Amino acid sequence: MIDFNNKSLFKLKQNPDYAQKVAPLLLDGEEILDSFKSMRDGVVFTSKRIIAVNIQGITGSKKDFTSLPYKNIVAYSVETSGTFDIDSELELYFSALGKVRFEFSGKSRLMDIAHYIARYAL
Repeated sequence: MIDFNNKSLFKLKQNPDYAQKVAPLLLDGEEILDSFKSMRDGVVFTSKRIIAVNIQGITGSKKDFTSLPYKNIVAYSVETSGTFDIDSELELYFSALGKVRFEFSGKSRLMDIAHYIARYAL
């Protein structure tokens, strides 16, 4: 499983092409909302869950997929970007897992994602 306490792992930039990595895992009717990539790892937000992808090894052929269903979120926090601080943050608190934090660089549709989270978590 991914070490969610490693902040540098989740300095994410929007990358629509990253969604293809999780396409085989999607359920019927599940849609991609947005996808983000850090150096090698990434996160894909779907209409039902968050899928964190941890690329492992030198060649990157080994991958760890962690599925975080919205229904297991007990609380969350959204921090939008400002004038001088262009990064935004999403903190999620999962039952039995604890806190998961994502940092986003530049523009992102974070408020749209927060709307989906609210739909399932509230």
